[in-house]
Amino acid sequence: MARYCFELHVDPSRLEEYKARHAEVWPDMLQALKASGWNNYSLFMRPDGLLIGYVESDDLDAAQAAMEEAEVNARWQASMAPLFAGLDTTPDRGMVLLEEVFNLEDQLARLP
Repeated sequence: MARYCFELHVDPSRLEEYKARHAEVWPDMLQALKASGWNNYSLFMRPDGLLIGYVESDDLDAAQAAMEEAEVNARWQASMAPLFAGLDTTPDRGMVLLEEVFNLEDQLARLP
């Protein structure tokens, strides 16, 4: 399973609201993420609003496409979009993927 990391920027004035919404994500959104192939999904946020996401998926493009078909995702993205800074699209389309440059397990597996 491939690992993916991405960044977004939450509006610093809306950090507490963002955290509160993620403390209780809608059950149908959670189920849609899992069903579409999002695994081991986590979000991390700095005090200035830099948001880093990590997810594992067999195929992130397919997982994102499946989520775009989920009605709950359209509602979730619309409700979350105002919380982001400098975003001219929905959060799920505004993610900037980061390049993985090191993984301990991968390198240990290559040792003789």
